[in-house]
Amino acid sequence: MPVGRDTLSGRPSPLGATCVPEGVNFCVFSKNAERVQLLLFAGPDDPAPAKVVDLDRRTNRTSYYWHVLVPGAGPGQVYAWRVHGPFDPGRGMLFDGDKVLLDPYGLAVTGLGGYDRAAACRPGDNCATALRSVVVDPTAYDWEGDVPLPPPDGREIIYEMHLGGFTASPTSGLPEHLRGTYAGLVARIPYLTDLGVTAVELLPIHHFDPQDAPGGRTNVWGYSSLSFFAPHAPYSSDRSPLGPVNEFRDMVKALHRAGLHVILDVVYNHTAEGGPDGPHLCWRGFENIAYYHQKPGFAGYADYTGCGNTINANHSIVRRMIMSSLRYWVKEMHVDGFRFDLASALSRGEDGTPQDKAPILWAIGSDPELVETRLIAEAWDAAGLYQVGSFAGDGFAEWNGAFRDDVRSFLRGDPGTIERLMARIVGSPDLLPPPDHGPFDSINYVTCHDGFTLADLVSYDRKHNEANGENNRDGADVNLSWNCGVEGPTDDPAVLALRERQMRNFLCLLLLSHGTPMITMGDEIGHTRGGNNNPWCLDNDLNRLDWDQVPGSPLLEFTRGLIALANRVTILQRNRFWTATSPERKGEISWHGLKPGKPDWTEESRVLAYELAHPDHPEPLLVLMNSGSEAARFSLPPAPGGLTWRKVVDTAAEPGRDLRPLREEDGGAAAAEKVPGHSIAVFLAAAPGP
Repeated sequence: MPVGRDTLSGRPSPLGATCVPEGVNFCVFSKNAERVQLLLFAGPDDPAPAKVVDLDRRTNRTSYYWHVLVPGAGPGQVYAWRVHGPFDPGRGMLFDGDKVLLDPYGLAVTGLGGYDRAAACRPGDNCATALRSVVVDPTAYDWEGDVPLPPPDGREIIYEMHLGGFTASPTSGLPEHLRGTYAGLVARIPYLTDLGVTAVELLPIHHFDPQDAPGGRTNVWGYSSLSFFAPHAPYSSDRSPLGPVNEFRDMVKALHRAGLHVILDVVYNHTAEGGPDGPHLCWRGFENIAYYHQKPGFAGYADYTGCGNTINANHSIVRRMIMSSLRYWVKEMHVDGFRFDLASALSRGEDGTPQDKAPILWAIGSDPELVETRLIAEAWDAAGLYQVGSFAGDGFAEWNGAFRDDVRSFLRGDPGTIERLMARIVGSPDLLPPPDHGPFDSINYVTCHDGFTLADLVSYDRKHNEANGENNRDGADVNLSWNCGVEGPTDDPAVLALRERQMRNFLCLLLLSHGTPMITMGDEIGHTRGGNNNPWCLDNDLNRLDWDQVPGSPLLEFTRGLIALANRVTILQRNRFWTATSPERKGEISWHGLKPGKPDWTEESRVLAYELAHPDHPEPLLVLMNSGSEAARFSLPPAPGGLTWRKVVDTAAEPGRDLRPLREEDGGAAAAEKVPGHSIAVFLAAAPGP
C-alpha cells in the first residue's frame, strides 16, 4: 500500500474519494459525528486495516464535512470508514463506532469473500467481515469515442432483463466464469439485436446485498442497494477491485456499438440497511436522521416501500447524493436512461406527505446534464400512493399499469373492457395527456419482473409462491390471469394450443399499440416460473433464461417477426397522439366492430377492430380482435388508396403459419374475415396482386 507517512487536511469537496496529483482526497458528510476514522487496507479481504487515520475536528472538518488527503494513495486503494457519535434512537441517532462503513459516494465495492450481513447487525466490531470501498479514477478508461446514445428517432422497444439471469444458466454455452456477468451479456448481444429490441432495461446493478433475504435465501433481483455509485461486483468476471467498473463500461460500449440503449433500474427509495434491527453498512452509520424518513418523535423508520426504510430523498444532502449518482452514471458510465423503482416514494416530503413539486423530482427532470437521458417512473409506492398519470415530476415516462391490466382483462374475456382498451391502444392520452406527454411516455407492458411471466399468465389462475418461504402471502393476489382451463402444467393439446394463441395475442396488442413497448426477458421463448409471481429470493432456474429453449422456438420466431412488422408501420413510430378519422377530418385511426365504422363498446362486447392509415404513412394496418370464446365474422373496411388487405398475422394459426410474409403473388383478403375465438388477425394494405 504505497501511502505516504503523513496526511494532509484535504478539502470538503467533492464528496467521496477523489484522485488528485498529490494522492487521494477523502470526504464524507456527518453533521452529528464526534469522531471519524478512515481505514486503509492493503488488500480487499484483509481482516484489519494497514493504516487508520483519525480525522482531527480542527483540521479535518469543515462545517459538516470530514476530509483528509492521503499522499501516495491512488486508484485501487481499498478503504472504509468508522464514525463515532451518540447512539440515541429517541433522537434518531444510531452511530456505532464498532461498525465499518462503506463510503456513500464510493465508486466500487470489494471485500465480498468475507462479508457477513449478520455481523453488521450484532453488537461489536465487524471489521473482518465488512465490505470496503475502492478508490476509482473515472478518467482512467478509454471509451474509444463512445458517448451516451441520443434519444431514438422512432419508438424504443425495451427488453427488461435480469443481467445475472440472462446468461447464468449452463445452457448459455458460456464458460463458467462468464456466466451471469457483464461480459456474459456482451457475448449474447447478437441474440438481442436479432430479436429486434432497441434498449435493455437492466434490473438493479447498483451494488446490492445478496444476503438481504430471509431464511438463508438470496436476494437475486437486487432491490437492496449498498451503493448508488458502484456497479454490482459479483456481476463482474474480473474479480479485481477495479474490475467491475471497467467490465461494466466494456459492456455499455459494446451495447452502444450494437445500437442498443442502456437503461438502469435504480432504487433510490430504500436501501439494504432495512428496518430498525437491520445492519450498519453505510448511511445509517453516517447520519441516520438525514438519510431516512423517521416516524413522528423518532419512533423508528417510516416505511413507504415495504422494505423496512424509506430514503429521505428531499433532504438537501440526500437530494445532492441522488443527483450526483445520476450524473455519474451518465457522464462517467455512459448509460442512456433510468427507470426509477417506486418513484412515488421520492415525492414524499420530510414528514412523508406527497408533494406536488417534490424538489428531487423537479431537480432530476430539469437537470441540464440529464436532458437527453430517458427517465421512466414506476409511479407508485408500497404505502398506497398511486400516481400513474399524475406523477409529480417533469420529463418522465411512466410504467403504464393500466395498459397491463386492461389488456389482460380484455384478452381473458372480461366484460366491459372495450372503451378502456381503446384508450390503451392509442397511447393512453386519458392518463398521460398532451401537451405535457406524448404516446412514447406510456411504457406499455403486459408482464414485468414483478408478477407472472407471459407463459404463467396463461397457465395459472393463482400464484404459487410457497418456495419463497412466506406461506404464499407475498406477491400480488390479483393477476388478471387465465389458465385456459387447467391450473399449471398439462399435456392437453387443446389447452396448450389455446395458451400459445393467448401469448401471441398479448404480443400483438403490446407491439401494435401506440406507446413504448417493453418485453420481459424470457417471455419471447415462453419461460415459466411455475406460477411463482415473486421469486425475488430464489437463486435458481426460475430467474434464469433457459437457452435450450431458444433454437427452433416458435414463439421466438413469432416475436421477431412481429417486431419487424411493427417497425415497418410508420404511424407507430411517431411520438404524437393519433386522431380518429371522422366525416370532418382524416385522422390516423379508425375504429370498427363487426361492421366497419361501428365499434361495439357495450358491456357484452368481446370484439374490436382498428385501422391505422394516413396519406403521409405507407402500408396501412388493420387489426381484428376477438376475445370471446366463439368465432366472430368481421366485414372488412375498404383498404385505402385502391390497395387490398393482405393477412400477415393470424394468432389462431399453427406455429409457423401464424406469421405470413407479404408477397406480391398473394391475392387480397375477402370482404369478410372469420376470426376464431381468442385470436387476433392483422392485415397490411398492399397493391393488388396479379
